[in-house]
This record gives sequence, structure tokens and C-alpha cells, in this order.
Amino acid sequence: QVQVVESGGGLVQAGGSLRLSCVVSGRTFSTYTLAWFRQAPGKEREFVSVISRSGGTTATADSVKGRFTISKDNVKSTVYLQMNSLKPEDTAVYYCAADDRRANYVSITVAEYAYWGQGTQVTVSS
Repeated sequence: QVQVVESGGGLVQAGGSLRLSCVVSGRTFSTYTLAWFRQAPGKEREFVSVISRSGGTTATADSVKGRFTISKDNVKSTVYLQMNSLKPEDTAVYYCAADDRRANYVSITVAEYAYWGQGTQVTVSS
């Protein structure tokens, strides 16, 4: 059984930084495409960033490009989202997603991911 567990959210002032972590267990970690999505109150879940199973391909939403960086550690079975220069509009629940059905692809679509965490709240105050 695959488990996805996020951590690292919290309250931060605008301009600050947070690093989210997500441990994915249950299958071989290196076979997952891994992504971060977020959902603000009253809005749909939106793509933030993704990293391919090889780690060689990443993609990031324009709204966070240059501020957020995705990375992973296969030894620790963990994917990270480093968030710098945070803005109030970054406030949302952040979700980690994983999928291992296809090799070396990246997707920005919610429906493409089979496994999801419970989310971690990020609140940025102005």
C-alpha cells in the first residue's frame, strides 16, 4: 500500500521561506513521478511543480517560477518543495502526489496522479 505523507507547512510572513517534505512509501521510490499541487479556499487544486522519476526533468508553474524549487532524495524516499519569497497569494493547502504508471513523464494534471497525501497548510501573512 502506497502512503504519501507531507510535512513542513506553517505560518510565515511575506518574503519568508518554507521547505515542504513528502515521504512516499510502499513501492520503489525511484519509479515515481512526483508533484506538488495546492488548493486555496474556494479554488480548484492547481499544479505547482513536478519532477520526473529520473530527476532529470522538472516543471514549475509560472506563478511560482524563480521562487519555488522541487527536488528529491531517493535514499530518503522524500520529495521536497523549497519555497522562497513567499507571498500571501501562496496561502493554500499543499498536496504531494505520486504516480508510477508511466516511465519518465511529467504531468501538470490532477487526474494523472494515483497517490495523494493529506495536505499541509501553508499560510503567508502580509
